Amino acid sequence: MTATAGESWRAGTSFCVAVERTDRLDRFLADQLALSRTQAARLIAEKLVTSGGKPLRASAQLERGAVVQVLFPAEAPPRTYAPVHAELRFVYEDEHLAVLDKPAGLVVHPGPGHWDDTLVNVLVGRGTALSQGSAEGRPGIVHRLDRDTSGLLIVAKTDLAHRRLARAIEQRRVERIYAALVWGHFARSPLEIEAPIARHQKDRTRMAVQAGGRHAVTHATVVARFDLTELLRVRLGTGRTHQIRVHLAHVGHPVVGDREYAFGGSRRVTPSQRRAAERLEASAPRQVLHAAELQLVHPITGVPLSLRSEWPEDLRPALAESAAAANFLAERNPLQYLGFFASDE
Repeated sequence: MTATAGESWRAGTSFCVAVERTDRLDRFLADQLALSRTQAARLIAEKLVTSGGKPLRASAQLERGAVVQVLFPAEAPPRTYAPVHAELRFVYEDEHLAVLDKPAGLVVHPGPGHWDDTLVNVLVGRGTALSQGSAEGRPGIVHRLDRDTSGLLIVAKTDLAHRRLARAIEQRRVERIYAALVWGHFARSPLEIEAPIARHQKDRTRMAVQAGGRHAVTHATVVARFDLTELLRVRLGTGRTHQIRVHLAHVGHPVVGDREYAFGGSRRVTPSQRRAAERLEASAPRQVLHAAELQLVHPITGVPLSLRSEWPEDLRPALAESAAAANFLAERNPLQYLGFFASDE
């Protein structure tokens, strides 16, 4: 990259692409200008990144010789969040923190493609106090769940609670336990999966197990065995992006309904059982993964908290199909019925 002489950094900068072809513009811009991905994406979304006088898209890939202009606000105003009104179910709340049961389909914090329709926007619309957060654009967000993963999520209301919760998660003093329905049967249980995770080398929106990645550990225990699948109790040892889905696919047992890490999904099943597998796959509207339990010590009061979330309604058909038991559609507490929480009692 070559900066144009005399340009003010605060006013803007321009450069000429020196490589044969760039990565996506949002990633390339972040790398070249030492910005966060969120900052780069925001500049692009606000049409402040142009070439030939035309705004560029985040997905643009530029060729050698392209000249790009980037404008920067002289002073960035305080970030505001458009309020959105939607119902949320809280399982615990006080003046320091809240734990909510996040529905599937809801992105946790603003980012490319989701600036004004996230959990943060809903919390703002609700009037919930939020900590400043540890990263720009993530007020109150201590940890995340994937958009299509449902379940328990902690939100910090004060900076002190946020710092202490983040430290507790880093020191593995917060137990985050998931229920996952996976293809196939484990040869042994419990199982510890330890494998490094990094961005996929070809598809940067996905993660993969690969040498040189970040250390990652997942603990899995079989709760119930069905003909084609097993229900697992999964505990995080670390908290990497897409960790559970990547690790389970890595050991040959991808999460049912996972579109990104399916590794064949129902097509992996022997032909004699293929039709049943296809019915099961069709009954899963998303990845069958649910954050079912949180165990932690309150960061301010020191009181132990043990919080649970039962199997979500939208995944009941998949569980019933998997178990070949229609009664699971009417069962009020499927996880409790199957003994998922028994190890806590």
